[in-house]
Amino acid sequence: MSHDAKTYLVTGANGQLGLLAVQSLIEKVPAAQVIALVRKPEAGADLAALGVTVRIGSYDDPASLDAAFVGVTHVLLISSSEVGQRLAQHENVIAAAKKAGVAFLAYTSILRADTSPLGLAVEHLATEKAIVASGIPYAFLRNSWYLENYLGSIGPALEHGAVAGSVGEGRISAASRADYAEAAAVVLANSDAYVNAVLELAGDDAFTLTDLAAAIGELAGKPVVYAYMPEDAYKAMLVQVGLPEGFAGLLADSDVGASKGGLFEDGKTLSRIIGRPTTPLKTVLAGAMGK
Repeated sequence: MSHDAKTYLVTGANGQLGLLAVQSLIEKVPAAQVIALVRKPEAGADLAALGVTVRIGSYDDPASLDAAFVGVTHVLLISSSEVGQRLAQHENVIAAAKKAGVAFLAYTSILRADTSPLGLAVEHLATEKAIVASGIPYAFLRNSWYLENYLGSIGPALEHGAVAGSVGEGRISAASRADYAEAAAVVLANSDAYVNAVLELAGDDAFTLTDLAAAIGELAGKPVVYAYMPEDAYKAMLVQVGLPEGFAGLLADSDVGASKGGLFEDGKTLSRIIGRPTTPLKTVLAGAMGK
């Protein structure tokens, strides 16, 4: 298939990762060959301004997906944020891709989905299996944590002088959203080099929550420590500060998974794909803190 005949569709294109992926993709392929899938027309304005085609479709509406996938050859399936409903939603996307004769499907999964101790991995692994079963050539972008996941810790850390969590001394190999988006765009634009690839993607430099606390404290010029909490206590604290119980449980479970090495990876595959070192923790913290 010539480069000219390819069309690249990014699902969830107005989300934080999706928008970055589209922006990165149009640096690698003509914007006219890029299709951004969003759920509502008003969500597509910023994307249309980039010169890409905007199509409307929902993970929950197979007919809308069938219409949106007409003429598409390459798909970046950005995993749904609706934990518990993701597998069914992803299966709708996979079915539409198969019907459309898509030549390559990249999926944003989770680090070592097949052996991960994180409860979050269950739907990702099931989605990977559904993609393999579909027969569509694929790449699994097994992303570790986003550095941005920790930006919400800054305010409480400065207020209380502590970062709370259940990670213990587990090391976390996180990278920025932009790093993962760039990798997704590289893989999509150079799909022939990544057919049926399983890519464990993570930041170059792992850190503990003790390191995170120290970095926030250093940037703020005040002492911040890491306060370890058992899983139940941490979940209860998250509920107390206003998180829904299910989501609080998921975060606490993820922390425990990280304590078992579930978010640690030192293969440096991500930096190899993007051709530069991944973004350091301190850079993202400093940006968020205006330092």
